[in-house]
Amino acid sequence: MISVIQRVSQARVLVGGEVTGEIATGLLVLLCAERGDSEAQADKLLAKILKLRIFSDQTGKMNLSVQDVAGGLLVVSQFTLAADVSGGNRPSFTGAAAPDEGRPLYDYFVTRARALHPIVETGQFAADMQVQLVNDGPVTIPVRIEPAAAS
Repeated sequence: MISVIQRVSQARVLVGGEVTGEIATGLLVLLCAERGDSEAQADKLLAKILKLRIFSDQTGKMNLSVQDVAGGLLVVSQFTLAADVSGGNRPSFTGAAAPDEGRPLYDYFVTRARALHPIVETGQFAADMQVQLVNDGPVTIPVRIEPAAAS
């Protein structure tokens, strides 16, 4: 699974002009399931995101997690994170999970996030969304969880 995490002071998602999710301080999580991804990878990615120490402590060091600062998560599906631009000028998205594979993983990720974290908002899977955010820092971090190696 691939994600891009942005530390935000505020963020929201609109679909058709209506807000579907909105947070104040927290993390905007752009999330992409790739072909063959599993719930185990979603669990590892979520654990990493919740513990990532990218918020400043009282001395200004990035030493606190989203849980430490009681921030929100805004989870937005974004298959374009799987773009392959090595073959030309038009991106290929063949590495992204098909919607019938990606939607269950996205839903699983959101369900697990809501079970482990008190503030979780979302976009709408496969919708044309407008994402508005104020990136704090700016802090933007890509995180990828590879499949476990076969034994």
